[in-house]
Amino acid sequence: MTGDDNSAPVIRVRGLSKHFGPVVAVDSLDLDVHPREVYGFLGPNGSGKSTTLRMLCGLLHPTSGEIEVLGMRLPKEAEGLKRRLGYMTQNFSLYRDLSVAENLGFLAAVHGLSRERTRQRIEELLDRYWLTELRHQLAGTLSGGQKQRLALAGAVLHEPDLLLLDEPTSAVDPQSRREFWESLFELTDAGTTILVSTHYMDEAERCTRLAILDRGHLVADDSPQRLMEALPGRPLLVECDRPRQAQQVLENQPGVIALAQIGASLRMLVEDEGLEKPLSERLRAAGIEARLVPDTANLEDVFVAATRQPRQTAGEAP
Repeated sequence: MTGDDNSAPVIRVRGLSKHFGPVVAVDSLDLDVHPREVYGFLGPNGSGKSTTLRMLCGLLHPTSGEIEVLGMRLPKEAEGLKRRLGYMTQNFSLYRDLSVAENLGFLAAVHGLSRERTRQRIEELLDRYWLTELRHQLAGTLSGGQKQRLALAGAVLHEPDLLLLDEPTSAVDPQSRREFWESLFELTDAGTTILVSTHYMDEAERCTRLAILDRGHLVADDSPQRLMEALPGRPLLVECDRPRQAQQVLENQPGVIALAQIGASLRMLVEDEGLEKPLSERLRAAGIEARLVPDTANLEDVFVAATRQPRQTAGEAP
C-alpha cells in the first residue's frame, strides 16, 4: 500500500476545485480515503463525481487545491502513479475487435508484465471473473455483465494498490451488480483500496464510508450507518386509502422535506416529530383519513436531506 504506515490516507485531498470556464464542477473538496476502504461517491449526474475521479488519477488537472494519492503529489507525479493505480470508466473502453484474452494481453504489455507473469495473471483473472469460456470471443460481442467483468479484470491485471471505479454498474442487471460487488470485497480483503462512484442507494449502503456530493460540494461524509443515525429529519409512513391525493395535499407543506409513493403507502420525510399532528389535521381537513407511522431511516432519506438545500455560487451551473 502506502509504505509501512497503514494509518496514512491512500488519498488525501484539500481544497480541490475544478472550473470549466464559468462552471464550477468541483468546489473546495476535502477528502481522506484510508487503506482497504470501499469509499463511495454518491450523487446525481452533474454532482462532480466523474470530474473528481479523473483528477485523482491524473487525467485532469485541478483548477486549485492539493491532491496526494499513494504518497504522490498530483498532477506533478501522475506518471509514477500509473503502475499502482487501476481505473475503470463508466463506458466500456477496451478494444471491441480484440478477444477477451487479447485485450488482457495488450494491457499486460502496457503495464510491462513479463511473459510468464502475463500468462499467470490472464489465467487467474479469466477464472476469477468467469471469463474462461469466453477467452476467444470478441469483446464487442459480450453482454453488459460480461463486458463489466472484463473491464474489471483489465483494471486489476497489474495488481494496483488503489482502484477507482466510475459508476461501473450503470449498464448491467441486478445479478451482475451483486456479483461485481462481491468481487470488490475480495479485492479489499487482498489489500486493495477502492473508491467507487454510484447513483444506486443499495450500492452506496455497501460502502465502508460514503461521500455525498451535490453540485460539486461535499455535503456528507461518514459510514452509511452513521449517516442514517444522524439523519436531520424524521421518516413517516402515511397509511391511507388515497396515497396519491394525500401526496398532493402534503406537497409544499411547511416542514415536509420529501414525499414518495411506495406501493399503496406514502412515505414522507419531515423536519421533526412535532409535525405529525398538524399534518394529520391537514389531511383530515382535505377529507383524507390517514395514520402517520414512524419509519426507519434509509440512505435515500439521507441523500434527500443532504442535497435539498439550494446552492448557487457565482458562475456555477444552474
